[in-house]
Amino acid sequence: MLKNIPALLSPRLLETLCEMGHGDEIVIADGNFPAASIARKTVSQKLIRYDGHGCPEILEAILKVFPLDPYVEASVGLMQVIPGDDVETPIWEEYRKIIKNSGETFSDFEMIERFTFYQRAENAYAVIATSESALYANIILKKGVVTGQ
Repeated sequence: MLKNIPALLSPRLLETLCEMGHGDEIVIADGNFPAASIARKTVSQKLIRYDGHGCPEILEAILKVFPLDPYVEASVGLMQVIPGDDVETPIWEEYRKIIKNSGETFSDFEMIERFTFYQRAENAYAVIATSESALYANIILKKGVVTGQ
């Protein structure tokens, strides 16, 4: 057992987060995202299953141990709503609150077109597949650096 590590973070996810370097990206994917097929396209990419959990709780747990990159314009990306798709995205405001409460440097989200998001996901270090039912709940985090502690 370890102290001060959210119980939601599995050993496999902790290992993955630790292995990632500055600038590496990780995707927290909703239940509709093609996580397995995206992860299969790259031999080195990891698929981490978090069935039964939603994106917000995983985001909150990750941000307890994961620094966001302060050296880029936007260290957090969202899949933008497809033009013409009449969908509300209240989960984005939930993400905003979680990120601001984490103490990480954050100004706003990068809005990423759907197919560009898929390409970024294919190049991500890992994809976390959740059971999140909210639409457009997919989120990409870019890792920063840990400075003197």
